[in-house]
Amino acid sequence: MSLGSAAIWIAAMVGAGAVGGILAGLLGVGGGIVIVPLLYHLLGLMDVASDISMHIAVGTSLAIIVPTAFISARSHAKRGSVDGALLRSWGPAIFIGVLLGTVLAGGFDSEVLVAIFATVALLVAANMLFRREGAKVADGFPGRGTKMGLGIFVGGFSALMGIGGGTLSVPILSAFGFPVRIAVGTSAAIGMIIAVPGALGYFLWGLNVSGKPPLTVGFVNLIAVAAIIPMTTLLAPVGVRIAHAIPQRALRYCFALFLGLTSIRMFFDVFVK
Repeated sequence: MSLGSAAIWIAAMVGAGAVGGILAGLLGVGGGIVIVPLLYHLLGLMDVASDISMHIAVGTSLAIIVPTAFISARSHAKRGSVDGALLRSWGPAIFIGVLLGTVLAGGFDSEVLVAIFATVALLVAANMLFRREGAKVADGFPGRGTKMGLGIFVGGFSALMGIGGGTLSVPILSAFGFPVRIAVGTSAAIGMIIAVPGALGYFLWGLNVSGKPPLTVGFVNLIAVAAIIPMTTLLAPVGVRIAHAIPQRALRYCFALFLGLTSIRMFFDVFVK
């Protein structure tokens, strides 16, 4: 990698970290919804093999989410928007889902991961955008089986997508009657449950893979981690303050807009390239 290319790479990572950090606090998404597609496209520009580029993007994103989710969750907890009881009861199922998703990811082609990312993001965006205000399935989870199943779903697909869990858990919790700010705050804490084992799994899966860019250990790129983490941890509290200052409807629409744009971009890459 030339000095010019390295400078462009680092500058892009710093920018991604700034946006990702604000989104982590604002939406409880860990920043992965921005970081994954950006990393994926930048790796393509660096001529990284297409069969591993998405794996590196996802693994790196999960590693970045660990401190980002911690800072965001702590900020939300100080404002009383993390439901500790929900976190303790839902966490084990999410953890199981992360383990399953990480194992599956090791056997998938990059295009499969891209398609999964785009499809789930589009469905969640449509739900958040078109669901009627106040519409919900029930007041709380109807039973332990439903809670376990949804937890495994959230953990599994978050591990496949390289996201902190908020992309899926925020709309699910909202649908079951949890206030948006509680859903966002608790989802920030869920990001820790997803990111730690998920990042470790991608690190292990990629240890013996060749053709990776410089300073990539397993499926985790250390340059991106070093450039992005300072920005995400610095700006996540800014996103939290914004989340508590704007109307809940605006918060939901912002969430849907980012998901929809990301999905369209990823679908274009899979089917039009």
